[in-house]
Amino acid sequence: MESLDDIDRAILELLQAEGRLTGAEVGRRVGLSQPAAGARIQRLEKSGVITGYRAVVAPAALGLNIHAVVRLRTTHAQLPQALALAARIPEVVSTLRVTGEDCLLFDVHCTHAERLEEIVDSLARHGPVTTSLVLRTYPPKPLPTNSAP
Repeated sequence: MESLDDIDRAILELLQAEGRLTGAEVGRRVGLSQPAAGARIQRLEKSGVITGYRAVVAPAALGLNIHAVVRLRTTHAQLPQALALAARIPEVVSTLRVTGEDCLLFDVHCTHAERLEEIVDSLARHGPVTTSLVLRTYPPKPLPTNSAP
């Protein structure tokens, strides 16, 4: 995609903060008509800059009262199997491949400690794991839309 201009960046900032804004409201806030704002949003979607919209759900409201970060140190040969296993575990809500001593970082939400133990034990078949309980989660920040340092 060609580089983003200031209006594109303003639209991205708005939609990251409030993804349910209408095209008309986005247009009003950035100084465009509804059709012009809608066309820009559609272009950002088609070019892959905007990759989706989703609801943010409170894990505790679903009974997922244990939040943990599980780090796995594995070998390159074990990586595909570890990733496949994590993909099959519904409580693993995100996976990051990282540099450093660990290879993979899993964000895990589960209902009780026994289930966390099962998850940790299954991942540990692929190498040493380190588990940290999350005490508090802070609201995520939107991605920066400018490329300036």
